[in-house]
Amino acid sequence: MNKNFLILLLLIASGFSVYGQANYTNKFDAAKMRERIKTLSDDSFEGRSPANIRAAQYIAGELKKSGAKPVSGSYFQNVKLFGTKTNPDTKMIVGDGSIVLNFGDDWVGSSNSQKPEVAIDGELVFVGYGIDAPLYNWNDYKGNADDYKGKIVMILVNDPPANSDEPNLFGGKALTYFGRWTYKLEEAARKGAAGVILVHTTESAGYGWNVVRTSNGGWRYEIARGATDTKPFLNLKSWATSDAAAQILKLAQLDLEELKTRAVKRDFQPIKTGLKIKIDLKSETKTFDSPNVVGMIKGSDKKLRNEYVVYSAHWDHLGVGEADKSGDKIYNGAYDNASGVSTVLAIAEVLAKLPKKEKPKRSVLFLFPTAEEQGLLGAEYYAQNPLVPLNKTVANVNIDGVNFFGQTSDFKPLGADRSSLMTTINEVAKERNLTVESDDKPEQGFFFRSDHFPFAKVGVPAVSIQHGDAFTKPLAGEAEKFFKGYNANYYHQPSDQFYDWWDMSAMIQEAEYSLAIGMKIANSSAMPRYNDTDEFSAADKKRTGK
Repeated sequence: MNKNFLILLLLIASGFSVYGQANYTNKFDAAKMRERIKTLSDDSFEGRSPANIRAAQYIAGELKKSGAKPVSGSYFQNVKLFGTKTNPDTKMIVGDGSIVLNFGDDWVGSSNSQKPEVAIDGELVFVGYGIDAPLYNWNDYKGNADDYKGKIVMILVNDPPANSDEPNLFGGKALTYFGRWTYKLEEAARKGAAGVILVHTTESAGYGWNVVRTSNGGWRYEIARGATDTKPFLNLKSWATSDAAAQILKLAQLDLEELKTRAVKRDFQPIKTGLKIKIDLKSETKTFDSPNVVGMIKGSDKKLRNEYVVYSAHWDHLGVGEADKSGDKIYNGAYDNASGVSTVLAIAEVLAKLPKKEKPKRSVLFLFPTAEEQGLLGAEYYAQNPLVPLNKTVANVNIDGVNFFGQTSDFKPLGADRSSLMTTINEVAKERNLTVESDDKPEQGFFFRSDHFPFAKVGVPAVSIQHGDAFTKPLAGEAEKFFKGYNANYYHQPSDQFYDWWDMSAMIQEAEYSLAIGMKIANSSAMPRYNDTDEFSAADKKRTGK
C-alpha cells in the first residue's frame, strides 16, 4: 500500500479531514441524539412547561453522564418565576359596552402586576409604532409625559418602513429591536402606560393568529419581582386581531388603515381616541423556581481555561394548552427545542471524550435556559447573574431548532456578521464546502427571538445557528410537508412532535459544524469582538473595559 495513502486513511480515521482540519462527524452518536429528542418531546413531559422541571432534571442527568461538570457545585441555576393564567371567559369592553371582545378569538393578554385580580379602566391612545428612538430622530410619544400615564396604548408591531428618502431607516428591510413587540411593551411601561394592545397581522408578526393565541392563551411567566424592584410594569399586555383593532377604532370614527399611513411619518401625532377600555382581569397565579441547567468542560490551556465559550439551547416549551382539531393538548416542542437540547448535549459528550491533547484551550459552558418561550427569561436572568464573569465570556453559540429534514450545502449564522465571529464561521464553512447564507427574512427579526439575544445585549458576541434550505437531496413526503408548512401548521402547535422519518445525518451535520465553530473560538488567540459600527459594540467595550 502506498505510504501517503496509508497516512491519509489514518488521518481520516482519527477524525481529521484531508485538509488537516478536525472533523467530528464520526464522534456523534445518532441513536443517543434520537433517543434524547424522543424522551424530551414525549407526552409524559407534558410539553416542558417552565413549571414542570422534569425536563431540567433529565438534562442535568444527561450532562452528568456526558462528563460535563456542574458549575459552583450544581447543575442548576434557579430562576424564580411568577406565573399567570388569564381566565378565558375574560371580556374586553370598549366604550359604553357596545363592543365586547372575546378572549382567544379577538384578543389575548395577561398582566405584569403579579396580582390575581386587576381592574383595568383606561383611555385608549393610538401611538403608531410606539417607538422613542433619538438615534433615528423618531418619537411616537409626543407631548407631555402625563399624556400616557394610566392610559391603554394601541401599537403597531415592526419598524416604520424605510422609504425612498431614507432607505436605511430603522435598518431598512431588517427589523431592529425597536420593531420587536418586547421593546414596545418595555417602552410603554417606561412611559407610564397602564396597558398595551398590540395589533396583530400575519405579515407583521411573521406568524398567524393561531400562534399568538396558543402562545398567550395559557400560562404566561415572568421573572418574579422582589420587594425592592422598581422596574415599571404593565397592568395589561395584550394582542388583538387586526379586525378587532379596526372595530375598536371605528367606534371612535377612526380608520385603522388610514392611521397606519399616518404612523409611517416622523410628524405622526398620537391620537386620543376618547374611548375607554375596561377589563376585569382575573387570573390563576403561582410563584416557583424554574432552573437554568448548566454544565462545564474545563479548557486545557492553563491561562485560557479561565475564559469561556457558551453553548445555549432552551429546554422549555408551551406545556399543556388549548386542544388542536385532533384534541391534542400537549405542545411537545420536538423541533422547538428538544432538537437543540439534544444537539448541545451531544456536543458536550463529544468534547468530554476528546483526548486531552485535542480538548479546547478555553473552557466550554453548556447552558439550557428556562422560559425562552416566555420572553427569553432564563437567558436574561443568566446574562444579569452570570455563573462565570461576562468579561471572560468570549462568545455564545445558540442552537434553537435543528435540521432533521436532510443534509444541506448551506447554513445561516444569525448575528455573526455583527462581530469578528463571522471570520471564524467562514473558515468552518469553507473547510466543509458549505455556503454561509445571510438571513433571508431580516424583517422577521429572528436575531431578537432566541437566547443569544440577552448575551448580545450585555456585549457578548453571539450567534444563533440556523440550518439552511439548500438540501443536497430534494425533500419529499412528510419532510417536505413539515418544512414548507412549519410556520402555519407546526410552530407552537401540538403537531411539533417527533416523527420516525427524521434524518439524523442532517442533525449530526449541524451538530458537527456547530461544534467546529465553538472549537475554533475556544482555540483562537484573540477574543471575538463586536464591530465598532454595531449597536452592541458599546456594551462589548463596557464589558471588557477596552
